[in-house]
Amino acid sequence: MADSRYCEQCGTVFMPRREHARFCCVCCRDVWNREHLGDPMVESSALLWSITAMSEATARLSRAGIWDRRRAFAAIGEAVWWVTLVDATLVRHHPGAYDAVAAGQSPAQRQLIEGTLAGRRFVRNRLGGQAGLAEFIQAAALGPGAGNARIAGWMWKPVPLPVLVSLAPRSRAWEMGRYQAYQAHLAGRTIGRVFRRAATFLTLTAANAGSLADLANADANNGRRHPRIQLGPSRRLQPR
Repeated sequence: MADSRYCEQCGTVFMPRREHARFCCVCCRDVWNREHLGDPMVESSALLWSITAMSEATARLSRAGIWDRRRAFAAIGEAVWWVTLVDATLVRHHPGAYDAVAAGQSPAQRQLIEGTLAGRRFVRNRLGGQAGLAEFIQAAALGPGAGNARIAGWMWKPVPLPVLVSLAPRSRAWEMGRYQAYQAHLAGRTIGRVFRRAATFLTLTAANAGSLADLANADANNGRRHPRIQLGPSRRLQPR
């Protein structure tokens, strides 16, 4: 994981803090984005609505019953997809806000949220290959008394060590770290608790990304609302 790489903007050699890091600093990322991407307000608007969709998808887990297993797994898969999209976009386009919100937590809380997101990335990567959600989810048994149960109460299962020999050494190390995070921060926890923790952090990060906050305030002044998104100055999560 300690491999160096070249910044795609200035060519400086740097040590990546994340697996897919492409730039040596925020300034180089900003310059590259201005030269290669479209209107930043359009990008921010798309992300803002993605955060809304993520919030709605994760909230549905606490309302959805367990009787229709196909729909239940589809709802969990949708939540995984939206959290993945928002997390990746914030990491790539708003790393300053992402790191600032993480740094604003207590050491224990920061370890918890970073471990939660890393473990969820392990799930995302496995779902992109041969694995299915059933390999990760301990669904509640159907039977008497299950009528009011919700899929948010299902559990993440411990999973065996994945086969990583096909990966390059650097990628193998990153994926092993994600696997360990899954075992430590997702396995044995409820679906709802894990998604709520991730969505809270990502929404708080968006609140501290300047262009998103400005856009949300402008939309609010124009009568356009983004459900379940409360953008403000706080950078602290409530312990869970």
